[in-house]
Amino acid sequence: MMDWRPVSLVVALLLAGPPPAHSESSRPNILFIMADDHTSQAIGVYGSRLAPLNPTPNIDRLAKNGIRFDRVFCNNSICTPSRASIITGQYPQTNGVLDLTGNIPPDRQLLPIEMKRAGYQTAMVGKWHLKQEPAAFDYYCVLPGQGKYHNPDFRIRGEKPWPKNVIRAEGKHSSDAITDISLEWLENGRDKEKPFFLMHHFKAPHDMFSFAERYSDYLSDVTVPEPDNLFQPPAGSKGSAGLGSGIGKDHAPWRLGWRLGISPDLDETAYTKASYQEYLKRYLRCVKGVDDNVGRILAYLEKTGELDNTLILYTGDQGFFLGEHDLMDKRWIYEEAMRMPLVVSWPDGIKETGTNDWLINNTDFAPTMLEVAGLEKTPEAMQGRSFAAAIRGDEKPTDWREVTYYRYWMHLAHNLAVPGHFGVRSDRYKLIFFYGTDENGSAKDRTPVAWEFYDLEKDPHEMRNEYGNPEYAPVIRTMKEQLTATRKELDETDEGRPAIQAIIDANP
Repeated sequence: MMDWRPVSLVVALLLAGPPPAHSESSRPNILFIMADDHTSQAIGVYGSRLAPLNPTPNIDRLAKNGIRFDRVFCNNSICTPSRASIITGQYPQTNGVLDLTGNIPPDRQLLPIEMKRAGYQTAMVGKWHLKQEPAAFDYYCVLPGQGKYHNPDFRIRGEKPWPKNVIRAEGKHSSDAITDISLEWLENGRDKEKPFFLMHHFKAPHDMFSFAERYSDYLSDVTVPEPDNLFQPPAGSKGSAGLGSGIGKDHAPWRLGWRLGISPDLDETAYTKASYQEYLKRYLRCVKGVDDNVGRILAYLEKTGELDNTLILYTGDQGFFLGEHDLMDKRWIYEEAMRMPLVVSWPDGIKETGTNDWLINNTDFAPTMLEVAGLEKTPEAMQGRSFAAAIRGDEKPTDWREVTYYRYWMHLAHNLAVPGHFGVRSDRYKLIFFYGTDENGSAKDRTPVAWEFYDLEKDPHEMRNEYGNPEYAPVIRTMKEQLTATRKELDETDEGRPAIQAIIDANP
């Protein structure tokens, strides 16, 4: 494991020398927009069943004038670990953030530290969720923890020690308030002689999907299209079967329908359908608020003449289930949760608009933005890899990764019934191992140990577990080798966890 005592970073930066010599005008502004739990199914340009509802015209505009990335994945589909990987460029066992209790102190907030070295003025606005003060940024105005949807409080830098300097956006929805703050900083708070790096993070559409009042009638007369597998839980072998928090009565330990006010007197089919409609409408009303506020930011950049020279990345901190497999929430390695949306716009820097299918994960975001900012080499502390070449339209390097790694640690947490598991995804296949215990390998509350394997070309919705199919035996053998090698390379093994290692050893 890496030694992350504060002195180590200071020494590393001193050894790295001064930032690269670039004129301020030659580098783009960088705007990183992230919405909480905004999944690709709810972005029109991704062409899902929800696209005809036109939920995201402004985000779609970014993609249509830029690049839609189709194979971007998180390495842990939960808020805090995903954000930690983005801010550090590191996988969870390196940055130490395995679950929602993790934190990233200022000396390990590598992305803003390196951006400042590159000559950028830095700001963080909105949902932070990494516990400690975002002091590596020049400016911050962040929600406490998860934050509130309405009349939100924000923590700011001030005379009192963190986190005691607090302001309130009275009478505002969080999506509007966060955008107001970012626009105020862009207009009046920054040094306009420098390029800016702004991380603009929406709270929405995180549960429980509380939208601004002006969207109350949005989709009220619409029947939201259902996924084909609304009534089909994950296939599994035995590792995931019957687990997870769902929409229907028989698959809902989190009681989504009850929280949404659905009558328990309805039969199973009617209850599921009613829960789904209410769930999706509330979710998409939050999405509508996010998209409208993205439009406000784009309008400002157009007005100031900065849009063409601004690299804009729009993403969600992970995916989210919108009824697929009768599931809600995230956490799983399955596509809907593991896959992150990513659309990129940069009129001055993108040679050709379109789509991209490189295998990318959220540790790659920081190295990519730093390369665009002018750093010639990814900092050694970062484990991700820049995909700036994909933005420029260059050929994919021949040594680009063949698989991306994933691990969910929070075994059965929050009454959401998702077991501990890890796996790898390639361009076509996915291999999953459910080890079924918490990070300490406790004997209590274990779930079945099992392997799952999916051919995503033939089965994109992961409806058939092919692990026992002899046709795939050679591919599975290769992917197990890749899984083992990747875990060692990334220091993502279970050394020091003998109970979990024993389960792994017993299920080669």
